[in-house]
Amino acid sequence: MPVTVLLVDDEPLVRAGLRAVLEAQPDIEVVGEAGDGAAVIPLVRQLRPDVVAMDVRMPLMDGIEATRVVLRTVPDPPKILVVTTFENDEYVYEALRAGADGFLLKRARPAEIVHAVRLVAEGESLLFPAAVRQLAAEYGTSKARRVMEQASLTEREEAVLRLMARGLSNAEIAARLMVGVETVKTHVSAVLAKLGARDRTQAVIAAYESGFVAPS
Repeated sequence: MPVTVLLVDDEPLVRAGLRAVLEAQPDIEVVGEAGDGAAVIPLVRQLRPDVVAMDVRMPLMDGIEATRVVLRTVPDPPKILVVTTFENDEYVYEALRAGADGFLLKRARPAEIVHAVRLVAEGESLLFPAAVRQLAAEYGTSKARRVMEQASLTEREEAVLRLMARGLSNAEIAARLMVGVETVKTHVSAVLAKLGARDRTQAVIAAYESGFVAPS
């Protein structure tokens, strides 16, 4: 089955460019488009896309609020891929905090766009660029530090979280730690549970905000 994608951007040319790049791939299908975040909910419910490529800045409802609403109201929600012009945009970071799963620059090369959609659809690694890691560190909070301390991660769980924060997939983490992929999945699940994180993105944000991992 192909990865299905909903494109959400207020610029028709951007949507057309993304559609052309993605539909050239045999394993990706663009199932719909929207020009504003306000139109996302009914389209997600109707089309059930695997991935929503979501612009951050839109006139009626921005990508941050649209992400929150999708994740709050849609059962088994799609993955959210934030699409933006500027990599150090605080809006991008807020979208990730709201629950978005990855990040893509509008100026990305076609191969990078395709890779981003596939990566987010798989859900086992992150698109978390250096500029966003720096923002997360700057947003550090005492609450994040307290949550990390109270999580009482084991030594192996800490190692897994550090590798997650570097964007490694489960298979890459397994190879680095010389353990099985299923073992890594178990550790990832434990990390998410202890941190109260919905997914890998939220766990990594907690890692940077708490100072557990420093931006490199």
